[in-house]
Amino acid sequence: MMKMMGKVRAGLSGEIPEGIALLFTRVALAGIFWRSARTKVEDGSLLTIRDTIFFQFSDAPFNQVPVLNGELGAYATTYTEHFLAILLVLGLATRFGALGILGMTLVIQIFVFPEMAVWWQTHILWVAMALILIVRGGGLFSLDRLIGHRLG
Repeated sequence: MMKMMGKVRAGLSGEIPEGIALLFTRVALAGIFWRSARTKVEDGSLLTIRDTIFFQFSDAPFNQVPVLNGELGAYATTYTEHFLAILLVLGLATRFGALGILGMTLVIQIFVFPEMAVWWQTHILWVAMALILIVRGGGLFSLDRLIGHRLG
C-alpha cells in the first residue's frame, strides 16, 4: 500500500502535472486582468481607452493612488493589464509578469479598495496565484522553458 501511495505521489508531483497546474494558474490569473483591461477600451478597438475610464481615474477612490491618477493612471493601468496578461498566457517572462500583477493587486487593495472584505474575497486569490508563479516560474508549457532550453 505504501509503495502504491509513493508511486501516486511521485506521478502527481512530476514535471508534467506541475506544468499543467502552472499553465492553468497562468491562464486563470491572466484572464482576470485581460477581462479587466478589455472593459477599459472601446468596443471593437484594440487599445482605444473609453472616455469614462479617464473620469474614473480622476474620481475617488482611484484618485487616491499616488502618481497613477487621472490620464496617466488610465493609460498605465489599461496597457499594463493587457501586457502582463499576454506575458502570463505565453509563459514569457512569467516571474516578471506575475510580479507586475502582484504589484497591481497590492495597489488596488491598499489604495482603491482598502476594506478587508475585498482582500479575503478576491485579492488573496490573485496574490496566491501570482506568488506561485513568482516562485515556480512558467513551468513545462511556457516560452520561458522553451527559450531556456534553446539557450542552454
